[in-house]
Amino acid sequence: MISKKMVGLVKGSSVIRAMFEEGKQMAKKFGAENVFDFSLGNPNVPAPKAVNENIKKIVDSENPVVLHGYMSNAGYEDVREAIAQSLNTRFDTAFTSKNIIMTVGAAGGLNVALKSILDPGDEVMVIAPYFGEYKNYVSNFDGVLVAVNPNPPTFEPNYADFEAKISKKTKAVIINNPNNPTGVIYKKEWIEKLAAILDRKQKELDTCIYLISDEPYRELVFKDVEVPYLTKYYKNTIVGYSYSKSLSLPGERIGYLVVPSEADSFDDLISAMGVATRILGFVNAPSLQQKLIKESLNEKTDIEAYNKNRIKLYEGLKALGFECVEPEGAFYLFMKAPIDDDMEFVKVAKEYNILMVPASSFGVKGYVRIAYCVAYSTIERSLPQFAKLAKRYNL
Repeated sequence: MISKKMVGLVKGSSVIRAMFEEGKQMAKKFGAENVFDFSLGNPNVPAPKAVNENIKKIVDSENPVVLHGYMSNAGYEDVREAIAQSLNTRFDTAFTSKNIIMTVGAAGGLNVALKSILDPGDEVMVIAPYFGEYKNYVSNFDGVLVAVNPNPPTFEPNYADFEAKISKKTKAVIINNPNNPTGVIYKKEWIEKLAAILDRKQKELDTCIYLISDEPYRELVFKDVEVPYLTKYYKNTIVGYSYSKSLSLPGERIGYLVVPSEADSFDDLISAMGVATRILGFVNAPSLQQKLIKESLNEKTDIEAYNKNRIKLYEGLKALGFECVEPEGAFYLFMKAPIDDDMEFVKVAKEYNILMVPASSFGVKGYVRIAYCVAYSTIERSLPQFAKLAKRYNL
């Protein structure tokens, strides 16, 4: 028998993954060109050519015993130092290798961070809408997820609700910037307001609250909007980063955590993260991928394809009468369902071979998420089907 906890987790397994699998079955039935699967955020833009070239160069030139061997749990020091200096150049920070922990993607990094700071019953706050897996990450360490009420249509944080829900048990706050599922970017002014509230509550409650910034979409920005670097606004920040989207490497699982030296209990926190990396079973981030990142720090994925998709989909849906949040970053569009029941709307959309994710999966009702990291032709062919869906609801 599997554990009782896992029974529940299997039963409530990711709606997004379930829809992705359903989409594959529909493609077999109706033909892939006739199914419009917007469920999964899987990059369809290839990695930069230099990435593959760098992999070959590393494999051909490095001592294989060293290349495929162990290193410190935190990762190769030269890789961490290279990342630190890159961040310093970009964001006017002052990091060194000691501030960086290499991780198995952003998801692995967030689990390492939460393992390092949570005791059973500790609370972790998220701002709705939020990436649904956060609930599972917090549950992994017997924490309690506390969601801040959504604030449509801008989805600027609901500051009053945020402050009201901070308690003595609050150990961390997770924000996702740019945001999955809305595509909204948390502006400098928003971050400053959140940081001011956290500073005030830390003093009032005589506690430490970490602000965890989950940033796999940092490089996917389409409008002239800054994605603030949070360590400059709040000292008790942990930044989680992944190259899954910025270099189109979702299956390679490589990223890092950043902890500023000013953070409370810095030395203990860094030590805990190194141990957490080992005891969670990662041991260390993949050695080849670490080496690859050092060689590819200045490479960028061409995001113009995503931008082209974004414009086509947003303008097309608006013209059909749908209400949409204009995406500023990531590769998701958040669309208001024409009925209150987003689950029912998603079910009806399948009749037109359109697969979207209900916002209920992200702690919000009445919206759907559309992942537009697909072929441009898919969006073109989907719009007549969306037109039929709009007509169904008399838009």
